[in-house]
Amino acid sequence: MNYTQNHKISQITPSTLIIGIDIAKDKHVARAQDDRGLDFGKRLIFENRIFGFEALVEWVKQHQEKHKKNHVIFGVEPTGHYWKSLAYYLTAKGYDFVVVNPMHVKKSKELDDNSPTKNDTKDAKVIAQLIKDGRYSVPNLLDGIYAELRECVNIRDQLTEQLMITEGRIQNVIQRYFPEFFDVFGDWEGK
Repeated sequence: MNYTQNHKISQITPSTLIIGIDIAKDKHVARAQDDRGLDFGKRLIFENRIFGFEALVEWVKQHQEKHKKNHVIFGVEPTGHYWKSLAYYLTAKGYDFVVVNPMHVKKSKELDDNSPTKNDTKDAKVIAQLIKDGRYSVPNLLDGIYAELRECVNIRDQLTEQLMITEGRIQNVIQRYFPEFFDVFGDWEGK
């Protein structure tokens, strides 16, 4: 959905629990805060597997009960493809899921402590802050036949690119070591 920033900010209310998650290959780091930016408790480190996702949801439910929040919004900085399994899991559970621009995360780090240093806990907090400020977008998570078609198109594009690279290498070797080849044969792919 294409919302304006004001509309995005209006979705963050005093009853909203904001979860910022720093994505990595194996382990993610989550931080919880409210609409004013107040941190709730310590970070949660969880694995990029189903039992890690279940631990995240349980951790979030504890924060919801403790702080009396009835709306949860999860946000991540999309890193490679590692965020997608979490995104599908949380949207299937009915949670709001958003992504923030990696360049915004990088540029916003210095605002907290005047230091551009990187660590997962700090990144998770910065992601939550960006969500609070309405600087996020809602990803288009396809499922069913549409997801399969997208994956097939991506694989075809990769194979086409690899084929062009391989053909270029073959022609390079032929021209380098067998320059007379094309005097005899019109096309290197022929019989």
